[in-house]
Amino acid sequence: MNLSKKDKIEIFENAISWIVVLAMFLYGGGKLIQFNGAAELDKTVAEMTGMELMWAFYGYSKSFAITLGFFELLGGILILIKPTRLIGGLFTSTILMNVILQDIFYGVHVGALKAAILYQVLIVIIFWMNKEKMIEAFKSLLSSKKIQQTKSKFFLKFLIAFGLFVVFRILEYYITIKL
Repeated sequence: MNLSKKDKIEIFENAISWIVVLAMFLYGGGKLIQFNGAAELDKTVAEMTGMELMWAFYGYSKSFAITLGFFELLGGILILIKPTRLIGGLFTSTILMNVILQDIFYGVHVGALKAAILYQVLIVIIFWMNKEKMIEAFKSLLSSKKIQQTKSKFFLKFLIAFGLFVVFRILEYYITIKL
């Protein structure tokens, strides 16, 4: 059997994808039990290490930890399926960047930090391997077709948008502050 260069690239991409997928499944599934009892510390906040504080925070709300685990599982599923791999990579990158920053700022075990960085690097490699698709997607998202319009129409649309902005800000005030 003779494998082409394209076949070898696909094999490599699948292999590194599966590493990230497995990690997301393990970490996501682990959230079901990971923080049990973490909020029941006999220390004051001032006595806690950064990691103890973070774990107490996550352990305080079981539903919050489960929600985070669900998102990690969802990211893994999206990466596992080839047509949704890049969307899953973007989705999972937001989760991993949050994990990396928490690991750094709360002094979490360095092994956990290294693992999160490794998974993020693997996702970046997947992005690089699919750079043409990524460039096309970003071009599509960032492109705006110029619509020819008169200055008076542009100004009218601007005034209407500004009026709606003011109305929405007033509603926001009454919804968030007054209630």
